[in-house]
Amino acid sequence: MNSQSPWGPAGRLLRAARAYPRRAPLTFAYVCLLLAVHVWIGHGLSADRAAAVLGHVSTNLDNLQDHPLSALLGSALFFDGTLTDVASTEFAGTFITLGLGVCCFLAVAEGRWGKRRSAAVFLGGHVGATLLTAAVIAVAVRNGWYPVDVRHALDYGVSYGAQTVLAIGTPVLSRRARLPWALFVLAWPLGGADWSGPLPDFTTVGHLIAAALGFALLAVPSFRRPRVRPTGLPSVTADDGSHRATAAAAMPPPAAAASQTPPSGS
Repeated sequence: MNSQSPWGPAGRLLRAARAYPRRAPLTFAYVCLLLAVHVWIGHGLSADRAAAVLGHVSTNLDNLQDHPLSALLGSALFFDGTLTDVASTEFAGTFITLGLGVCCFLAVAEGRWGKRRSAAVFLGGHVGATLLTAAVIAVAVRNGWYPVDVRHALDYGVSYGAQTVLAIGTPVLSRRARLPWALFVLAWPLGGADWSGPLPDFTTVGHLIAAALGFALLAVPSFRRPRVRPTGLPSVTADDGSHRATAAAAMPPPAAAASQTPPSGS
């Protein structure tokens, strides 16, 4: 019989937190950077200077035409929300985007597909959803669905990339949980949407586009299965969403079986 930890769930949570930097080093570094920038913009700068920085990295139409690269990359260094006002709707958004999207699902993506592909998914969702939303805004302004001043509205943060990761991470859940999760990913942005004519506000449009990008990537075969592990044991996804190496891949070729040295710790 396996012995139970005296701390129970708290002990498992502590062990997971201690292993987090090792299991998802890129995500861990990115979360630390986001928190540091959040403290800097909120407490290290004057209100006027902070507003100027956020205005520069805002991915609105004017900035995307004037300095697209610094706006797109700079926006990904911030999250728009609060960490202290836990009773507010802003905190709920922070929990979903920063907590679930970046801290949890981006870490899972890093472990499942590696640093490069997980970063490509996140940045691709951030940039792709931003540019597609900008195109929607341009059409909406031209047709009078959005006011003209939306061209220079304040719009920054990691939420589009996080939304893409939330969507593409659906297969890691159990089969029973996948459909409810997919519906949640699509529905939560609509909860606080403001409708202007036939369209909701542009941030809601952006989150829906980001989710659609994530779900569309699931059609790519390489994103439907985990990467091959460094040990050479390919991992497959079981019906319950867990991963295990195939037994056939673990067997060495007959000619090499006699000379193969067992790995340490096996």
